[in-house]
Amino acid sequence: MEKIIIAAISKNNVIGLDGKIPWHSKEELQHFKQTTMSFPVIMGRKTWEVIAKPLKGRLNVVITRNQSFSTQFHEVIVFQSLQLAFSYFSTSIYNKVFIIGGGEIFSEAIDKVDSLNLSEMNFEAEGDTFFPEIDGTKWVLDSNELFTDFTVHHYIRKQN
Repeated sequence: MEKIIIAAISKNNVIGLDGKIPWHSKEELQHFKQTTMSFPVIMGRKTWEVIAKPLKGRLNVVITRNQSFSTQFHEVIVFQSLQLAFSYFSTSIYNKVFIIGGGEIFSEAIDKVDSLNLSEMNFEAEGDTFFPEIDGTKWVLDSNELFTDFTVHHYIRKQN
């Protein structure tokens, strides 16, 4: 199973401001939807609370340390750790899972995933949440795809 981080970031690595994405790009949202459709999406509790409803056509996974956390949606499952979620999907029918945020989950997952799918917006943004630095000793840029509002940079983990 391939584990992939997918994120939209500004030129200065901002991913959030006050718990929300500080811009709106219909084109980037379409890219996100097309890329993640039919695959599980893993997110932290804060990201879940901002989204507030399941993303359609995808199994939604919420990571939280709060053992009493639950949701009324049948297409949402909850794990107490990222590792438990990865273990669950290692024996599932899915060949990919996407980690969709937020900042804490990205920081924890970046050393555990196989690839990064980063939509770099064509501007800098104000924010209080940043995507973790990409360690050039661990990642290699595999491809770029140009869009109007952003460029998708696809990184793969270097083989040791």
